[in-house]
Amino acid sequence: MQTHFFSGKERGKKDIGWLKSNFYFSFSDYYHPLKSAFGTLVAFNDDYVEPGKGFGTHPHINMEIISILLKGKMNHKDSMGYSTVIEAGGVQIMSAGSGLRHEEYNIGEEDVNFLQIWIQPKQQNIIPRYQQRSFPIESRKNTLTTIISGEEGLKHCWINQNAKLLLGAFDKNEVVRHNMLKENMCAFVFVISGEILVNRMPVFTRDALGIWDASHFEITCKESSEFLIIETPINQK
Repeated sequence: MQTHFFSGKERGKKDIGWLKSNFYFSFSDYYHPLKSAFGTLVAFNDDYVEPGKGFGTHPHINMEIISILLKGKMNHKDSMGYSTVIEAGGVQIMSAGSGLRHEEYNIGEEDVNFLQIWIQPKQQNIIPRYQQRSFPIESRKNTLTTIISGEEGLKHCWINQNAKLLLGAFDKNEVVRHNMLKENMCAFVFVISGEILVNRMPVFTRDALGIWDASHFEITCKESSEFLIIETPINQK
């Protein structure tokens, strides 16, 4: 198993008042020559948005765009005709494909905190699509819950890539073994809160660990912890 540690303290920063972003990879006006992507994962942003503020209508093309809401309430409107609300525990995906436009605003009374994740698509110029699911933390205690997959299903969102995203919320001293889909895949393990050991390597709140050349790994929770696992191909397929 090979690993790379992504320190939460060394993330790129953007602060324009209403929006505070933390970048694990080069994004927007933040650029780091050694932080361009991890496998087909090309963006992982930890964003905070003030009430009443948000992202006006803007376009995307040929990208799998994922939002995981950790706190607050946001709206979603797009050129496909969707108009929805997403709250804490909510997950939404946009397969931008041949092109779409959308907007998102904080419509609650507290700051929104959400993870914005971009993954390269498997196929180009597909028909754009949107999907939303809710995964309340109470329903996924001490279990790894698949929230997104490259395969269709009734309980998760699916995207245009051979990827898999799982959320875990585990009590102190719980141990979970995760088997990778394929040996040529890589995994990005992000700690939302708490402290975990990944094969005895400590990973703290807002840190992440990249893993490759492995068929499985084990996570031990040193305290009550919530974390996200993103599996993607090493290369675009």
